[in-house]
Amino acid sequence: MRKTVIGVVTGDKASKTRRVEVERIFKHPKYGKTVRRRTVCHAHDENNVSRLGDTVEIIESRPMSALKRWALVSVVKTALPTSSDAS
Repeated sequence: MRKTVIGVVTGDKASKTRRVEVERIFKHPKYGKTVRRRTVCHAHDENNVSRLGDTVEIIESRPMSALKRWALVSVVKTALPTSSDAS
């Protein structure tokens, strides 16, 4: 079974590639404090459907390049368009 995770697109400059930031929250084993950690994954987006700020679901896949090990499954939530997107 391949892992699926949900993250936010933080980079969409490259064609068919998205930089997705996945945040995980856990309790510190010794001190018990809730800790947030972020992981950056490069995901394959065949049709360039996701945009900067979108919340997306990605799944583990075969290596597609030196960095890409994930593939886009779906766009969970689209980001609000900004004034710079209109130009």
